[in-house]
Order: sequence, then structure tokens, then C-alpha cells
Amino acid sequence: MIWTIFWIAVVLFIVMLILIKPGKRRDTSYFHTKMYAHRGLHGNGVPENSLTAFKLARESGYGVELDVQMTRDGRLVVFHDGSLLRMCGVDGYLRDYTYEELQEFRLAGTDERIPLFEDVLSTLGSTDLICEIKGDNGNKCYKLCAETYNALREYKGRYCIESFSPYLVRWFRKNHPEIIRGQLSCNFMHDTGMNFFLRVAMTHLLVNVLSRPDFVAYRHEDIGQFGYKLCKRVFRPFTVAWTAKGEEEQKRAWGSFDSVIFEQFLGER
Repeated sequence: MIWTIFWIAVVLFIVMLILIKPGKRRDTSYFHTKMYAHRGLHGNGVPENSLTAFKLARESGYGVELDVQMTRDGRLVVFHDGSLLRMCGVDGYLRDYTYEELQEFRLAGTDERIPLFEDVLSTLGSTDLICEIKGDNGNKCYKLCAETYNALREYKGRYCIESFSPYLVRWFRKNHPEIIRGQLSCNFMHDTGMNFFLRVAMTHLLVNVLSRPDFVAYRHEDIGQFGYKLCKRVFRPFTVAWTAKGEEEQKRAWGSFDSVIFEQFLGER
């Protein structure tokens, strides 16, 4: 009986290693030890994911992490939430509006509007970029992936993509494997909006079997999760912390990650 339990445990451990394994190691050194401004340098009247926030990040010499999703008429815009309520004070979801309709709204009571992805890329110039492909258009919205790729083809800076959806990351793995890709995750065990098995799979990086990422972007407060710790110890992937807010959190994040997505404190590295 003891030996049966032992061998079952061994098999389960091997299966877990197969599931959490990242992709083949590639050169990601140009993304290491960098500070990425989360949704641009925002605050003090500058809203997140605005052209001004991206301009400030570029001028300050930081990399940028931003969010891409698609309007009802198929335009790519930079906006984080699926809902417009928090940033624009409007009920409804971004995906249900055309780009022209969205231009009636303002970001956080300022004069800033929801920007087109192409205008953001123009503003950033050659800034190092982490582009999150949002799942609000659907976790298998491959049109969003294709349109994002087409926009990034002309970008002058270095970039990589990431997503919480392993299916969207997998699209890049299959269609454009030359692009550095990352699996976003955190501790989802308290997220009642997910079923139990999905929470376990996301929390412990079991979805890596689909995405085979070049890097893992993980919430820095959650690094005690078994799957993340095992992946890092065994496979030593490039890791990115999100989102370290303030000087103390950034100091802690640098102790465990290769690069840091940050807010608030304009740290140095």
C-alpha cells in the first residue's frame, strides 16, 4: 500500500512537471532587469493607459506594460477593464462600442480619450514594450491576436506579448513563435468567478502545457504558490513581477524576479 501511494505520487509529480514546463529556453536578456511602467506613468491627474502616461514613461526611460482589446467595429484600443465604469463612468463593456462611440467618453474625468493601439505605438517610439492581450473579447479571440501582431510588425522598439489566457498565448506560439511570449498568472484560489479546476490550473501554471511561455509574469505577492515555486526552481524561466506599487514592494519584487512592472514609485535598476 505504501509503495502504491509512493508511485502514484511520483507519477503525479512527473505529470505536473510536464504541465508547468515553459517553452524552450531562448534569449530574453534584453528584457531582464528592466522597470516597466504599468499602463504608462499615470497618477497626479494623468490617467492610466493614456497617451500622456505613455509619453511620460518614454521620456523617463522606462519600459511600458499596456493592455490591448478590440472594439465592436474591430479597432484595437489600449484599455484595461472589460467594463467602462471605473475609468469612464459609463455602464457597459468596451467590446460593445465602436471606436467612434468610445471617443465620446473621457478617462477619469480628464480630457484624455481611450487611445488607438497604433497611436500608442507611435507615441512610444522605440520604448521596450510588454503587450498584454486581454481576454475580454473572448479567451479564444484569435482575431485580436492577429490584428495585434499586424500592428506590432511595424513597431520600432523591442516587444513581447503576454496574456492570462493560455489560448491567446498559444496562438502566438503556433503562428509566430519568433515573438517572445509570457503566461500571466497569480493566486486565483479565491476567485469565485472561476470553477475550481480552472483556479487550480491557473494558480499553479498547469496551463503552461498550452502556452509553453518564454517567461512567467506572476503577481509578486503570490510567489509562495507551489506551482510557481516548482516551475521557477526546476526550469528557471525568465520571471516578471506584477504589479509592485511603491518603493518597498519594488524592493521585495527585485529579490525574486528578473524584471518588474511597477506603479507609483519611480524606481531605479
